[in-house]
Amino acid sequence: MIGLDTGFFVELLRGRLDAIEIWRQLVEGEKEAVVSCLTLFELERLSLKGAISGSEILIEGIEAVCSILWIGTPELPSQAARLSHGLGIPAFDSLILASFLAADITAVYTTDSHLESYREKGVNIIRI
Repeated sequence: MIGLDTGFFVELLRGRLDAIEIWRQLVEGEKEAVVSCLTLFELERLSLKGAISGSEILIEGIEAVCSILWIGTPELPSQAARLSHGLGIPAFDSLILASFLAADITAVYTTDSHLESYREKGVNIIRI
């Protein structure tokens, strides 16, 4: 199971080949992915600001192909706070990372270099 961060989808919209290949694998059922509900928020916000286009279709595709992670457990905000403090990463990114970890992902695809500071066995942070 892989986790896809907001930056992954921005790169997908930009036509980045490695993002397109990962998306193809998801559509064809070769891989499974999770996406935080916060990524859906960020994508819609970027669209409203005019930074990206096509977010409505993209979000429909994400909901069809990926499992959406909702912030629904009392432990998640606490774990995210510890990640944010310990790694020095922004709050939103720590919430996304904490939700990925709760879903037992093995890899995170992101454009955020600060997520690379998370180094635990069994989880690869892959910067695209």
